[in-house]
Amino acid sequence: AHGDIVPDADSDGFTKVNPCGAGTQNDCNDNNADINPAAKEICSNGIDENCNGQIDEDCSEFVTICNQTWMVKNLNAETFRDGTVIPQITDAAKWANTNTPAWCYHTTTNGTIYGKLYNWYAVNGDIDGDGDKDKELAPVGWHIPSDAEWNTLSDCLGGNSVAGGALKQAGTTNWISPNTGATNASGFKGLPGGIRASDGTFNIIGYYGYWWSSTQHATSNAGLRFLGYN
Repeated sequence: AHGDIVPDADSDGFTKVNPCGAGTQNDCNDNNADINPAAKEICSNGIDENCNGQIDEDCSEFVTICNQTWMVKNLNAETFRDGTVIPQITDAAKWANTNTPAWCYHTTTNGTIYGKLYNWYAVNGDIDGDGDKDKELAPVGWHIPSDAEWNTLSDCLGGNSVAGGALKQAGTTNWISPNTGATNASGFKGLPGGIRASDGTFNIIGYYGYWWSSTQHATSNAGLRFLGYN
């Protein structure tokens, strides 16, 4: 066949650029089946797995605070750990009435800065709304922190009255003024991503950021932590 002028040397379904225009092209390393335009980027290995010219993009950074390791970037995943797709729900009524996993972007922004907003069914991996965990939302090697783990973090930083300042991104680039006490001394870089309420409305981006806990309080809800601008 004409496309065989540029063979798929590593049998990954992609070929190098083909002057005849045949086949699925743009494989930047046709000697390694793990490197091709459909590959998932692997963090911290210095390799451009997906052939887009960038190395280690979208990799979650982390910081160690008092013997706990935390991501310093809000999650922006569209699938569970096993690749199962999490539906995006934009309609307020559908968000309010669903009892299955869902995510959305805040109405005033996208995920580049703030990541996605998830309902409890997504955080809990509860596919059928029965309150039981069926899937894992966190990437491999990570987990959603429990109430106890959040308490450990807060206590380590001096308690709830002062820990917030150490956890917030400093300045007013993303936070509404005055962003009281913000030093980011912990390196956590907490952002005011707002919230989507149970009725589907969006609130307080720039003023508050909310983080889920894995400690379940009811079938549809769980504990959380928040940081505020004042």
